[in-house]
Order: sequence, then structure tokens, then C-alpha cells
Amino acid sequence: MKALVTGGTGFLGRRLAIRLRDAGWEVTAMARRGDARQALHARGIRFLQADLRNKEAVLEACAGQDAVFHCGALSSSWGAYQKFYDTNVTGTAHVIEGCIRHGAARMIHVSTPSVCFGSGHRMNVRETDPLPARPASSYAATKQLAEDAVNRAVAAGLPAIIIRPRAVIGPGDTSILPRLIAANAQRRLPMIDQGRALIDLTYVDNVVDAMVLCQKAPADRIGRTYHISNGEPLPFAEAAQRLFRKLGQPLHAKRLSFAAAYTAASLMELTAALLPGSREPMLTRAVAGMIGRSQTLDIGAARSELGYTPHISIDEGLDAFAAWWRECSHDA
Repeated sequence: MKALVTGGTGFLGRRLAIRLRDAGWEVTAMARRGDARQALHARGIRFLQADLRNKEAVLEACAGQDAVFHCGALSSSWGAYQKFYDTNVTGTAHVIEGCIRHGAARMIHVSTPSVCFGSGHRMNVRETDPLPARPASSYAATKQLAEDAVNRAVAAGLPAIIIRPRAVIGPGDTSILPRLIAANAQRRLPMIDQGRALIDLTYVDNVVDAMVLCQKAPADRIGRTYHISNGEPLPFAEAAQRLFRKLGQPLHAKRLSFAAAYTAASLMELTAALLPGSREPMLTRAVAGMIGRSQTLDIGAARSELGYTPHISIDEGLDAFAAWWRECSHDA
């Protein structure tokens, strides 16, 4: 069996590529940058350097593949809309065309639950629940357009399944937990409304399990969308306390109301937009919503229809991340 993993050097894509290779698949990991080329080659994984925006390269990469796992995306809570569109919408269209042209038996498209949430509380969201009228970010807006493209292609015969994994963490995470660590180091970890908001986290290997289950799922699951999380909602304050306790670091929280956090995030985004070359602000409106509002998923469909079970708990996942983080810090 042959598989293409787009975003194959990213946090999730690389973990998936290794799992598939260990299971005996012939795996091609495709990515825009070649940083992990040697490490992947050492694991018996073919590396292909190609950009999702390059139509011909993507079409060629899909040739001969039994399964295409589309993990690649431009993921950020802030940035220029066109950049997100070019990668997340146009890039996905190229993957879709490649799968159709070359007859891939299954496409698994990794979307995001960010399409489900805005700046308000929303609990136990199911896949069939209506989406917000206004997307929380350019990332969420373009990922929704990408989902729409996949669903149109399914109606035309593409054998695809969509998953929406929430807040993926674990060893190799370069986004969610490192962002909290960086804010804490500056004594500016936002504790919005005392950190009472319930959040969903998902351990990376549980997401990989879900993707493998999607590839194996019977044909009557084609066209479905599945929410994926650990199914362990917990208050943001508790998640932060657990993380820094496991890291052996004091928690430096900056307490503020949601209104104050949202206003501060808006000002940070405005400042960054006015300064050419600015990096993503430490706090954005999308992040304020994610950690300051209760936003959780119902994963019942994945459990009942895919047989999904999150085998690694949040506590075990934080232990694994903390051990990896300390090792990386020591090596540095």
C-alpha cells in the first residue's frame, strides 16, 4: 500500500508518516521545506519537496497513491487572507484534482474545529450543527472553503473523509503549548475570566489513530466529517497548572476579563498589520476565544462510526510533552 502525506514534516503529518511506515506502508512525505528530509529518509520514508500551490507538483505526487492524507495547511490565528487562501483552498483543490485524476482509493482531509467557533461559548458541538456566520479568523474561513471543496468533490465521486482535530498536543508540538510557555516566560500568560473556560485538547497519536481509522472505514463513511478530541474537556486554568507543574516551572498568569483580552488582542493585531514583516501577535482574537470561551466538541460520531477511542489521556500527553520539552531544552 502506498500513501502520500502532505504536510509530511509538520507535527501531525510526520507522526502519521512514521506510523504508516511502521505498519508496512510505502510512504511519501510531501512538504514545502526540506528540513526533515534526512530524518525521514532514516525511517524509510520518501521525501518530496513541493508546495501545495504548485499544481503540477501536487498532481504528480498523487500518482500511484492508494491513500492521500492531506495534513498540509497554512495554520495560524492571524495573517493575510490571501496567503491562507492560496495554500488552504487552492492547495486543497490541487490535492482533490490529483486524487481524482489518479484514482486514489481514499482521501483523508484534515480540517479544523476552528470553523465551528467564534468569540462565544459553544459546548458539545456536533458535526451537523450550524457553523458561525462569521469565521473567527482567515485560517478558519479558508479551511471552511477547503471543506466545501472536498464535499463538492465527494458528491462528484471522490472517496474522501474529513476530520476536525482540536488543539493537537504532544512531543513535537511547535505551536499550542510552546506558545503558552513563551507567554509564561514573559509573565504574560493570559488567564481570562480566571481561566474557567472549558477547552478540548487532543494528543497527537490519538489523531493519528483517527486518521488510520478513516482510511480503513467502510465505504458508507465516505463523505462524513468527524470531530476528534480527547473527550476530556477541562478548564484552561487547570490545563495550564498541569503543564507548568510537569515542566517544574512557576505559573505566571496575567488575570484579565474577556472584554479586556479581546480588546488587547484587537490592538495587537492592528499594530502587527501596520508594521511590515511583523510576526503573529502573542494574543489574537482567535486565541482569546479559544482560551477564554468554553468551546468543546462532541466526538460521539467518531466513537460510534469509526471505533475511535482516545487511548492516550491528556495527563499522559502532557507528561510526554514535558519530557520532550526538557530534553530539547537540555540539548539546546
